[in-house]
Amino acid sequence: MFGEFIKEKRINKNISLREFCKLMEVDASNWSKIERGLLAPPQDDGKLQKIAQLLDIKVGSEQWKEMKDIANIDAGIIPEDIRSDERILKSLPMFFRTLRSDKPSSEELDKLIEMVRKEG
Repeated sequence: MFGEFIKEKRINKNISLREFCKLMEVDASNWSKIERGLLAPPQDDGKLQKIAQLLDIKVGSEQWKEMKDIANIDAGIIPEDIRSDERILKSLPMFFRTLRSDKPSSEELDKLIEMVRKEG
C-alpha cells in the first residue's frame, strides 16, 4: 500500500524512480522493492518528511497522516498515538476479531467504530 501510494504521487509529479532515489539519497533497486511492497517502508520521520517534501505533501496535513498511517500498517506497526491511548488499545482485539469473522456489514462496522471512539 505504501509503495503504491508513493509511486502514484511520484508519477503524478513526473519524477522518475531514479530521480526520486537520487533526491532521497537511496538505492534505486531497494526503493523499487519498497514501491512493489517487497520491503517495508521507512519509519524514520526524517525520511518520511523528505518524501513528503519531494511529493509536495505538507507535514501535518491529512495526506501526511495518511502516508504515515500507511507506512505503519505496511510495517506492521500500531501508530504511537493509538499505542499511547490504553482505552483504544484495549478495543483493538475486539476490532480485529470482528474483522476476522464473517465480514461485518457497513452498519456493523459503523457501530464498531462509534464504540471505539466512545472508548477513546
